Amino acid sequence: MFDFTTVEQNLKQRGYEVKVFETLEQAADYVDSAVDQTTVGIGGSGTVKASGLYDRLGTHNTVIWHWMQQPADEARREAMATDIYLASANALAETGEMVNIDGCGNRVASMLFGHRKIYYLIGRNKIVKTYEDAVWRARNVAGPRRAQQMNAKTPCAVNGDRCYDCKSPGRICRGMVTLMAPMSGMEAEVLLIDEDLGL
Repeated sequence: MFDFTTVEQNLKQRGYEVKVFETLEQAADYVDSAVDQTTVGIGGSGTVKASGLYDRLGTHNTVIWHWMQQPADEARREAMATDIYLASANALAETGEMVNIDGCGNRVASMLFGHRKIYYLIGRNKIVKTYEDAVWRARNVAGPRRAQQMNAKTPCAVNGDRCYDCKSPGRICRGMVTLMAPMSGMEAEVLLIDEDLGL
């Protein structure tokens, strides 16, 4: 099993609740049992999609997700007003900083304000040693891969190797947010999962 000891300790010291799971299915079971009869928003996340939580939580909650509902812009705004929010991270440093890049801003905005509680589902592949490594991973691994998924006409999508800090109108990495601790007034729980998940 991946050694989550250091990142778990550092996240707890920063004020996060932390749980470790062997599989994404176990993490999904936990969230499904903990979140009931409330409103749930979901940010763009391959990890959350793979968890099946949109359908599972939808049987006993009101769930809003722009990947599954149209019009997408309206769903993004509605998801920002929910009690609970589900997301992942582009990178998590063992020192506890979480780095996320966004194009529309709804996902990172929801990490900063507006919800009662946020759950981060994070696979072992997102964990790196330092904050600098986390910034590098978000920009040069997660960003280009997401741009390729979206068929963006950007240098990173075409070449697939790194961020070019381009000025393309199709640029998807328009804002980068570092979370150093949970935001005041919003509970945050990090679910560390011993699988390679998402980008």
